[in-house]
Amino acid sequence: MAQPKSRLPLVLGLTAAGGVGYYLYSAGGSPKVAEKQFESDLARASAKVKSEIPGRGKEAQKEGEKWASEAGAKLDSAADKARAELARVEQYGKDAKVDALKKIDAADRKIETEAAKAKSGISSWFGGK
Repeated sequence: MAQPKSRLPLVLGLTAAGGVGYYLYSAGGSPKVAEKQFESDLARASAKVKSEIPGRGKEAQKEGEKWASEAGAKLDSAADKARAELARVEQYGKDAKVDALKKIDAADRKIETEAAKAKSGISSWFGGK
């Protein structure tokens, strides 16, 4: 005989038969009383589950809000640090630009002075000033 692929149907069937046997035994063999007792237990279990879920939902919501506020604070802190770093880099860029322009102006003045000297020297060879 081939082995069944899954034993789940067998386990579920035995569990169901055991449950029916328990309720019939506890009701003294009366199927109507066993059915009423089963419905009562089912209603009680359902009420207990329903009472647990809203409380857990509120706790989960509070945890979510707490996590979101912490994450928001970390994000704000990171954004502030990035803005400060950007401002520092922009200031460094401005300072570097000013220094470069000063050096370029100084080099231009020196080149113009040297060019004027050279021009006057060459002009003097040909009778100019």
